[in-house]
Amino acid sequence: MGIGRFAFTPLMPLMLQENLLDIAAASWLASANYLGYLIGALLCTFQPALWVRWSWPTLPSSSMIKLGLTLTCVLTATMALDSPEAWPWLRFITGITTAIGFVYTSTWCLAHLAQLNRPSAGGIIYMGPGIGITCSGLLASVMVQLAWPSSWGWLAFALLALVITLLLWPIFHTDDGLHAPLTANAAGLAHGGSNAEKATLVLAYGLAGFGYIITATFLPVIARAALPGSVWLDLFWPLLGIAVALGALLASRIPSRFDQRLLLIGCYLMQSLGVVIVNWVPTLAGFAIGSVLVGLPFTAITFFTMQLGRQLHPQSAPAIIGLLSGAFALGQIIGPPVAAAMLARASDHATGFAWAIDVAAASLLFGAGMYAWMIKRFKE
Repeated sequence: MGIGRFAFTPLMPLMLQENLLDIAAASWLASANYLGYLIGALLCTFQPALWVRWSWPTLPSSSMIKLGLTLTCVLTATMALDSPEAWPWLRFITGITTAIGFVYTSTWCLAHLAQLNRPSAGGIIYMGPGIGITCSGLLASVMVQLAWPSSWGWLAFALLALVITLLLWPIFHTDDGLHAPLTANAAGLAHGGSNAEKATLVLAYGLAGFGYIITATFLPVIARAALPGSVWLDLFWPLLGIAVALGALLASRIPSRFDQRLLLIGCYLMQSLGVVIVNWVPTLAGFAIGSVLVGLPFTAITFFTMQLGRQLHPQSAPAIIGLLSGAFALGQIIGPPVAAAMLARASDHATGFAWAIDVAAASLLFGAGMYAWMIKRFKE
């Protein structure tokens, strides 16, 4: 998933340098991927009802995961084609496949861990995107040093994704026990929640999607503008990936008795600071600290939100996970065009990016406030 969703970020400077894209086109290419992610998440949300209505056979979760992995490898490779008119469609379809992979992998793994009475270990799952970001970022750094064309980069990432897929293939062999009833201990507080509480969670998670995506899309470009000629430019993105993986591991160590809403407030505040610090301290240290503070809570936010979503809507975990993923994707879709619009109105790129970063940080602060309201309004 880290490759399928985020390989474009470290390759973007290469594609810009080769004049294959400009910033506006890159923004819309990123949004095409996030739009696909939204469609894929919504398909997962409404899939049970649609499949019953149309009498279509339902594939097991393990088969859906394998389908998503395979298509991600193929679609990443096809981005190497010299067909700019096809790139938005390829990124759009990749978004759909990664969303399906995310929803069904989350559902499959969290359900099995719940059966083992180890729900907190689910945080380890979300180390994956961070590892993918780190590997793709380091590989892209090598490509820059070797003056590789971006098409070679897409092929290299597709090969890496294929190797990972082959390693994973035997793991998802059965859905046995996936739909067994959850015990009270396994499910945590599987009490269900009101519609207002669920809606607040969905909106808050959507703000997280908007809040991080400008940094996640343009970090290498912003760093190059702020620190021209620095030898460390290509390492900020891998550093963010390492922080993502570390944050997921730390999240898995937090006992499940803690209120996820309080944990989410802390994560949103940390990520908001990480997003905005590059405006306050546009130096090597500022970008390094910002990369870490954006990365650490990234998958922790996802893990805590998915746990909370399963507690509030225990009767259909794929539906609530799909709905949450859809809201997150909608926030991601809005982010790059907002940045592009601000760049178009600013006197220079640095000013435009600074405006966009301020708005993103403010959205995360607002999301933290929504969780604080949930704690006050909805007592456990």
